Amino acid sequence: MNDSNEPEIDAGNLPSLLATLSTEHRDLDAVISQISHAPPPGSELLLRRLKKRKLLLKDRIAMIRRMLDPDIPA
Repeated sequence: MNDSNEPEIDAGNLPSLLATLSTEHRDLDAVISQISHAPPPGSELLLRRLKKRKLLLKDRIAMIRRMLDPDIPA
């Protein structure tokens, strides 16, 4: 499940990918908050799409964090 515009996940690239995705997630959160406080007409579809993208990013961030810090007992 890889979009053509998404980079291939490489173990050496995980920290920078995590930082990029976290920044995008934070930016989306700010945009969603602004739109929610003063919604322009017809913004319901836009809000749904932004929230869906934010959830996708949250899942990818969690997956990368698990890859970087696996829960293996010592």
